[in-house]
Amino acid sequence: MSVRPQSLLERWFAGVSPTMAIASLAMVFAFVIFTVSNAELANSLYTGAKAWIERSLGWYYVAIVSGVLGFTCWVGLSRFGALRLGRDDERPEFGNYSWFAMLFSAAVGTGLLFWSIAEPLMHMQGNPFMEMAGVEPGSMEAGQMALRITMFHWGLHGWAVYIMVGLILAYFTYRHGLPLTVRSALYPLLGERIYGPLGHAVDLLAIFSTLFGTATTLGLGVSQMNAGLSYMLGWELSLTNQLLLIALTSVVATLSAVSGVGRGILWLSRWNIRLSSALFLFLLLAGPTLFLLGLYATSIGDYLAHFIPMGLWTDPQPERQWQGWWTIFYWGWWLSWGPFVGMFIARISRGRTVRQVVVGGMLSATLGAFLWIVIMGGTGVHLQLNNVDLASVASNDLTMVLYKTIEGLGVDWATMAMAALATLMIASWFVTSADSATLVICTILSMGDPSPPCRYRVIWGIGLGVLAGVLLLAGGLQGLQAATIVAALPFSVVLLLICYGLVRALYEEERAAAVSVTGLSTGQAPGSH
Repeated sequence: MSVRPQSLLERWFAGVSPTMAIASLAMVFAFVIFTVSNAELANSLYTGAKAWIERSLGWYYVAIVSGVLGFTCWVGLSRFGALRLGRDDERPEFGNYSWFAMLFSAAVGTGLLFWSIAEPLMHMQGNPFMEMAGVEPGSMEAGQMALRITMFHWGLHGWAVYIMVGLILAYFTYRHGLPLTVRSALYPLLGERIYGPLGHAVDLLAIFSTLFGTATTLGLGVSQMNAGLSYMLGWELSLTNQLLLIALTSVVATLSAVSGVGRGILWLSRWNIRLSSALFLFLLLAGPTLFLLGLYATSIGDYLAHFIPMGLWTDPQPERQWQGWWTIFYWGWWLSWGPFVGMFIARISRGRTVRQVVVGGMLSATLGAFLWIVIMGGTGVHLQLNNVDLASVASNDLTMVLYKTIEGLGVDWATMAMAALATLMIASWFVTSADSATLVICTILSMGDPSPPCRYRVIWGIGLGVLAGVLLLAGGLQGLQAATIVAALPFSVVLLLICYGLVRALYEEERAAAVSVTGLSTGQAPGSH
């Protein structure tokens, strides 16, 4: 019997959902066309939406992120923590070091390189917590408080969003055999309807959040890469050069995404950790070594004493906009990256227990971020307190702070080498964020296939770079921040629903296990009536 040859259209959509592929491309294409043709209007709309969310829904972002942290701790420490994400006899696919390297590389991106020094320096000059405590701007006490705020923005609250999304998706995929897509987490609520329009809408929201959240980080990364090349080679700081850098790194990220998790992504993730360790070691030895060692323990204690009240605080004077510029932006960033990083965490967490993912993931990632902030941010604070005016650099050009910090250490023979290492790190972290995001989007389009078609990895790898470039054209850093906060809003609703779906599924599984045990103890075959 002869087999009818596939048409060109059938071959093109082989391995993916045609509805999702067409709808997602149409969504991005419409956004790009609108933004390019009406850049001024687009920037006005994005920043206007951001301002409205900060003014009207800032309390909601604060509440949902704090609520997710509490829920994540409950799940990980409860009796459900012993459940394995897979068969009961499965063991983890990746070792602890590889798992952490990929998790941290996908989740952090270039964000910590951009903000870990600049943010504490800016908070030192003034923030609401300093005003309430009567702390003098620019003092040592202001520096400690600035590090506390930075650690708060990069601490347990944000990581809880990533870990919880990853845990939920891994649970429904590896324990219940559902596709590795966000829609699967709604199965307890929607049943088989997850495969219809409602499921498509949820996954499109996940793609929307992933695109804009990742594009924000890519925009920050190329701005800082341009600054590094300007510092070392005299490259002009210009939008044209930044767009060129986006194009080059997007090609590398696409090649890495095509190679898959076990090859390019894993290799780059391990090198991210090695390169970062080399820079940290230089800063630790060339900088104020004893000060930084003591600061790490002190800052962790300071964070633990304050992170809960800080997480519940809303600014009684919203007109000063500080919380919108900082905390609401960060919570929007973490939420918009939730589907992307969550799916990637799920992809690499098969065989681990719920408690290993929650406790191991949150503690290792948070302590790693804190080490980064203390070494880099602490070095910047120490230099600022010792008459190296980095605060003015942060006020004038955030992208140059990292390089001026290295220069401020006064190790002339190593300055250019460390600047080159830092720029290479930015590129490497940039690539691992972009390739992971590309793989996640393609996995959603292919209804959970961990090895989606290569042609779609190429399309979305390039498409992600195009979107980052368009957002830069639409308003630079302001446009990127606006897109992040707006993209987070629809996904936050989905996050609440999938958390509820997880609770229902966990209790249903527990009841089913109890019925099975009861049936066996009475001599009744499981499933018999």
